[in-house]
Amino acid sequence: MEKANKKSHTTSFGTPTREGHDASRFYQRKMYRDAKTVKNGTVEENTAKKLDVVYCHDSRSMSHLPNNCVHLMVTSPPYNVGKDYDDDLSLDDYKDLLRAVLQETYRVLVDGGRACINIANIGRKPYIPLHAHIIELVQACDFLMRGEIIWDKGASAGSSCAWGSWKSASNPSLRDVHEYILVFSKGLYQRHPIKENTIGRDDFMEATRSVWHFGTASAKKAGHPAPFPLELPRRLINLYSYKGDVILDPFMGSGTTAEAAVQTGRHFIGYELEQKYVDIARQKVLKAQSL
Repeated sequence: MEKANKKSHTTSFGTPTREGHDASRFYQRKMYRDAKTVKNGTVEENTAKKLDVVYCHDSRSMSHLPNNCVHLMVTSPPYNVGKDYDDDLSLDDYKDLLRAVLQETYRVLVDGGRACINIANIGRKPYIPLHAHIIELVQACDFLMRGEIIWDKGASAGSSCAWGSWKSASNPSLRDVHEYILVFSKGLYQRHPIKENTIGRDDFMEATRSVWHFGTASAKKAGHPAPFPLELPRRLINLYSYKGDVILDPFMGSGTTAEAAVQTGRHFIGYELEQKYVDIARQKVLKAQSL
């Protein structure tokens, strides 16, 4: 006779297992008293007039898209550090730019849709934690935070260090060999209805760990000063969306998110201000669609 499955519970010293874990005691604590809660009601889903398109347009106004028509947003916003496509914005102006895009992203996402933002921190004098500013902005737009992934890109970092004061406590500097992928959802923690998944056991186990290990992408090969590698959106798309879903990138750049969407059987919508990058993105998509 088989034994009945027993749920583990939150205990004073933790628990070694998480299968069927009952965490209700943890979430009843004061720490969660004022936390945002999920929305009630039906899940509305609309369809965009055009799919598999990159608009040469400012994503602060996604006027091409109705409410609740996108299932997943994957992007890496400009870091405002002087790249060819960057404006020279103050930190407040930069946050205003991101806030406007995030508000539009919230509007076009379906309930339960996810938003994944790849960002690195910048500077040393002082260090500016852009990821912390973005978390504050996104939560102010009513997103629910789901977690953060540390992208360990150390394999591409070489053996040099940041120096600062070499071998001296005078002013040593840290060299970042990681970036963040911040994960949020709109209104609900779960997606409804459940559709076809495209992720296998081993990939799921790897993707649900909070540290990811893979190298960076070549700017020269991508034709863009700051590309992320194809593996980054590919993992996020397989983990957080279903086959046939619509993937949005409001800072499309050279089109890596669109390429990953095509390769994984999804649709894409992108926004990009620079026509030359729109053209590169469209070429990537055509190549991916021909394979």
